[in-house]
Amino acid sequence: MNLIKTAAAACAAAIALSAAPAFAGECPADQVAANALADAPTMPNRVTDDVIASIDLGNGYNIPGRNLRLRRLVVQPGGVVPLHSHAERPANIYVVDGQITEYRTTCAVGVTHREGDVVAEQGDVSHWWRNNSRRPAILISADIPPPAGSAQGGM
Repeated sequence: MNLIKTAAAACAAAIALSAAPAFAGECPADQVAANALADAPTMPNRVTDDVIASIDLGNGYNIPGRNLRLRRLVVQPGGVVPLHSHAERPANIYVVDGQITEYRTTCAVGVTHREGDVVAEQGDVSHWWRNNSRRPAILISADIPPPAGSAQGGM
């Protein structure tokens, strides 16, 4: 009887863990390098970016001028989220459907993120994304954009 309970618990744990989102792939160790991204696109292309919720963090959270924003991005095949920085805008990106390739200043090659991946974007990194697949990529972004009037822009 104890063996059956142990097996059932192991199965339940395996199912629960397989349903949880995975943190996205990192740059391969042999490809970590400074990458100036000289030819990176600077304008969005074939991407929709809809704010689906926003919370004023100055109202009750003592972070005036900042918002916690939730967005839904749909990047069509060949579409681009242009070069941008996360120095002042931490974000988490969840890949809901499809796949998308990230090109960042710290990696010599693109890193593909697939359905179920979560990408933490923070610190002194700049990057851009392109959908190299034949299907739309659907992303959910939770971020804290810089205060209005800040020099930092981007999506």
